[in-house]
Amino acid sequence: MTLFQVLFLALIIDYFVGDPERLWDRFTHPIVYFGRAIDWLDQRLNKGKMRREKGILAVVILVLAGLIIGRILKLVPDFRILEIVVVTILIAHKSLIDHVKAVAKALDVGIEPARREVAKIVGRDPGDLDESGVATAAIESCAENFSDGVVAPVFWFLVLGLPGIIVYKIVNTADSMIGHKSETYSQFGWAAAKLDDLMNWIPARLCGALMCLVTRKQDAFELMRDDAPLHASPNAGWPEAAMAGILDIRLAGPRVYDGELTDDPYINSQGRSHLNTTDIGDAVRVVTKAWIGMAGLIGIFALIPILS
Repeated sequence: MTLFQVLFLALIIDYFVGDPERLWDRFTHPIVYFGRAIDWLDQRLNKGKMRREKGILAVVILVLAGLIIGRILKLVPDFRILEIVVVTILIAHKSLIDHVKAVAKALDVGIEPARREVAKIVGRDPGDLDESGVATAAIESCAENFSDGVVAPVFWFLVLGLPGIIVYKIVNTADSMIGHKSETYSQFGWAAAKLDDLMNWIPARLCGALMCLVTRKQDAFELMRDDAPLHASPNAGWPEAAMAGILDIRLAGPRVYDGELTDDPYINSQGRSHLNTTDIGDAVRVVTKAWIGMAGLIGIFALIPILS
């Protein structure tokens, strides 16, 4: 079984099955183990002097562990079944769509349920968000997490196989846990944040281009190219700007984190600013089309050895 065949099967299984709650109620998700390892290193190394150097050491340990785990799993003589299972677990398309749809469903009920749902997928404070604010946050998360949770894992699996996708998910998890610009993590989490930025640099741009391509929006591609650098993140701006251009909506801009209002500029500042559940649904359709385009291309490469 080829790399493309493994990946195609994993994408299909994830699309229809995702992360079943019953399964992870009984077993521990691999991401939880990643988190425990990161927390263990945080507790023991993030203190005293030379915190940046200790953070670099922590990342090196995590990357080496990911590479070793990936190589060991590849040695299991099971016709790559375990590899398919691991890749399926580490790709998060269905869970992303389910979470975004849950925000739209809650928004139809009321603003408080919607704020609770959107808080599960965004880092900003949801307490002051109105209907449009909730919808905007959900759409931004949909675009960014399609890049981080689907396109990037696929990319690194194609580049480095099972070790690649495992290392990417460990680094991405470390960035979410310790890659903050807070007093506690500004030094210790520096390496995790920088490596995550590096590993997402190509996937984020591929993701934005893919979204524009499958929706046939040349104007969106041009807007993405112009406005993506306005985003505070070197990578998140690309899928978000693509989404903003495709739907002709305004994204990013000032938002509240840890009680403080940022002064971030808007992406597609001339786009519609009053968003609702319809726009969330449109965003879900965009990333679904992008998934179909990506899976279709991978499927073609998976069929070549069979047809030749």
